[in-house]
Amino acid sequence: MAAVPPVKLLLAEASLELIPPELWSEPDVRAYCRRRGKSPRWTLLDSSYHHRAMRKLSNAEKRGRPDIVHVTLLEALGSPLNLAGLMSVHVHTISGYWIRIDPSTRLPRVYDRFKGLMEALFRDGRVVTEEGKVLLEVERRSFREVLEALGRNPVVLLHESGEELREERLAELMGDGGVILVVGCFPHGDFSEEVMSAADVRVKLHDQRLDAWVAVSRALCALERAVLRR
Repeated sequence: MAAVPPVKLLLAEASLELIPPELWSEPDVRAYCRRRGKSPRWTLLDSSYHHRAMRKLSNAEKRGRPDIVHVTLLEALGSPLNLAGLMSVHVHTISGYWIRIDPSTRLPRVYDRFKGLMEALFRDGRVVTEEGKVLLEVERRSFREVLEALGRNPVVLLHESGEELREERLAELMGDGGVILVVGCFPHGDFSEEVMSAADVRVKLHDQRLDAWVAVSRALCALERAVLRR
């Protein structure tokens, strides 16, 4: 049996979802999908194109930014921690889906190709190589269910209200079983109460909120040093 990676990165409330049914008939949505030759049912919500239609949505300020997820995942999957087999990467979307990502996955660098890949993932439930290897899988799960599935490791939430992030503290939290590092992956607003209440510890990298990819990069650098010292 393969060893369980000590670091589990969970991008929480990620701004990655298909266009919700209540927007399918909106003129901007219909025109966009017609240009792409896609059904709204299997098209990602993108505020760059659907911002007027999105005014109807609750939590609109946190939605429609798959580009944030794209850049953050590229940062995480390309990190030395992941390349060394010391991390697993997971996404929990704002619409309640859990995406599991094989650490060897090489995501498209081009944003439009990334969107096409995510649309295929939501449509088919998984992305598989010609050899049958599953690179990405998605299923509906609550945030709490995802934490339970990842194991009862300390849940460390990156949040500007937390204590200063120190390598010694990280090493202490790692213990023998590792940590679940939770990073928000949405453009505006704050975590839901469900996510905030699930955290065992809150830590901050800076007094101000950082972009998700910057936060992930800096946190993983600190974790690399903590893991390698064990």
